[in-house]
Amino acid sequence: MRLLIAMMKHETNSFSPIATPWQRFVDWGAFHDAEVVKAYRGTAMPIGAYIELAESAGADIVSPIAAEAMPSGIVSADAYRRLTDPILEAVARGGIDGAMLDLHGAMVAEGTPDGEGTLLERIRALAPALPIAVTCDLHANLTRKMVENCTALIGYKTYPHVDMHVVGRQVGRILLDALAGKVAPVMAWGNRPILAQTLRMGTDDEPMKGLVEAARSAETGPILAATVFGGFPLADMPDAGLSAVVVADGDADAAAETRDRLLDQAWRQKEEFIYRHEPLVEAIGRARRIDVGPVLLLDHADNCGSGGTQDVMTVIAEVLRQDLPDVAVAAVWDPAAVEEMAQAGVGSTVTLALGGKTDMPSIGLDGAPLTVTGKVKLVSDGEWICRGPMYTGVTVMMGKTAVLQIGSVEIVVVSRHHEPWDLGVFTSVGIDPRAKRYLVLKSRIHYRAGFAPIGTATVTCDGDGVTTSNNDLLQFERLRRPVYPLDRPNEWPGL
Repeated sequence: MRLLIAMMKHETNSFSPIATPWQRFVDWGAFHDAEVVKAYRGTAMPIGAYIELAESAGADIVSPIAAEAMPSGIVSADAYRRLTDPILEAVARGGIDGAMLDLHGAMVAEGTPDGEGTLLERIRALAPALPIAVTCDLHANLTRKMVENCTALIGYKTYPHVDMHVVGRQVGRILLDALAGKVAPVMAWGNRPILAQTLRMGTDDEPMKGLVEAARSAETGPILAATVFGGFPLADMPDAGLSAVVVADGDADAAAETRDRLLDQAWRQKEEFIYRHEPLVEAIGRARRIDVGPVLLLDHADNCGSGGTQDVMTVIAEVLRQDLPDVAVAAVWDPAAVEEMAQAGVGSTVTLALGGKTDMPSIGLDGAPLTVTGKVKLVSDGEWICRGPMYTGVTVMMGKTAVLQIGSVEIVVVSRHHEPWDLGVFTSVGIDPRAKRYLVLKSRIHYRAGFAPIGTATVTCDGDGVTTSNNDLLQFERLRRPVYPLDRPNEWPGL
C-alpha cells in the first residue's frame, strides 16, 4: 500500500497588509520528500498522526511537501503553485492507494478564493477514484469543492487546537478502514449565515463548548466523525462563516440529520458569537487593580496568528502610560529594531522607534511607531521547540530576536511573526512568565494552550489592527450576503 501524505496550511486574512510569498512558507518550515517525515514524525500535528498510521500499517509513504506559514494576506500565485504542484505531480505519477492531507481550510490565493477546494478538485480530476482524507482547522471556511472532492473530512474540536493529532488519527483511520472495505464513508455538509467572531470561538466557552459536545456525542453508531467549524471571518470569500460536516458509514440520512441538528443549534445561539467591546483605558485600568499575577492582557486586534501585523503599539503604549509594573510582552515584530539592538549590544541603552512600521490601508490606519528608551537585555537566534500542548515537538523560528527592557517592562522583539501559544516564547529568551505580574500577549484564544494554566486573570484589550473584532471597520466585497451580524437576518428557512 502506498499513501500520499502532505500538508498545505495557511489562514488568509484578506485585510492584512502582510504579503504571503513562497518565502513566508520557507521561513515557517517548508519540507519536501524525505524531509517531511523527518520533520513531523512524533509531532502532535495531523500529519504526525498520518505518518504514525501509515508506518503502523506498513505502508510506503509518498510525501511530496509539508508547508505552513503564519497567517497573513492573500497567498501569491507563485507560492500557491509551489504548494500544490508537488502534490498534483505525485498524484499524476499514479500508484497511490490513498491520500491523507493536512490542510487548513481558509486559504485565499491569487486566482482562487478557495485554495483547498481548488487543490482537491484538481486531485480528483487526476484520480477520480482516489480515497482522500482531509483534516481542517476549526476556523476552516468549508466549501462545496472541499467536501465533494474528498472521501472523509474532519476538523479540530478544540480552540486552542490541542487535538490536532487526535482528529488526524480519527480521519486517517476512517481512510484506512475504507481501503480495507470495513466502512463506506458518506458525507453531509452545510452552513448557516453566521460570521462568528474568533474571540467567541474558544471551545472552553459557550457557544462553541456546547456545539463541540454535541458533535462529540453524535459520533456513535453510523456516525464516524462530526465537526462544527466556527469559520474564519477575516477571509473575504463567499463561504466565510460557520458550517458543519458529518461523515457516516453508508448512512446518508443519519449524516444529514446530524448536520442539521448541529447547524440549527448554532443558529439559535447566533448572538453569542458576537464579541462585546470595552474601552482600552478601562480594560488596562481594571487590570491594574488585580494584585496577583500573572494577569494575561490580550492584544487581540494585532494577533499575527490571524494575520495581524504584530507591530501595532496601541496596547503597549497604554500599559506604559498607566505604568503597569513587572510586565513581559510577546511579541513585537520589528526586524529593524532587532538589528539596532544587536548592533548596540547586550547591556546598551538604546532609543528606538519601536513597531508601527506597517500601514493598514484596509482599515484606514497608518503605522505609528512608539519612541522608547530601554536596555538591550538579550539577543538570540529565536529558535526553540514547542513543549506545551499545541504544536508539540515543532521547532519555532522567530528569527533574530532581542529583549528590550523599559523600566520593569520587558518586550520580546522578533524578526518573524509568531503567535504566543507556548511558554517558550518567553523562556527561550530568559524570561520566566510565571514570575511576572502582567503578560501582554498578541493573541486571541491560542494563548490558552500555554498560558491559561499559569494566568490568574485574563483581560481582553481592544487595541488596533487588522484582526479587529469591530466589523464596522471591515469592507467585505466577496462575502455572501445577507449574513449575521452584518445584515441581522432574523430567520433561516425551516427554523
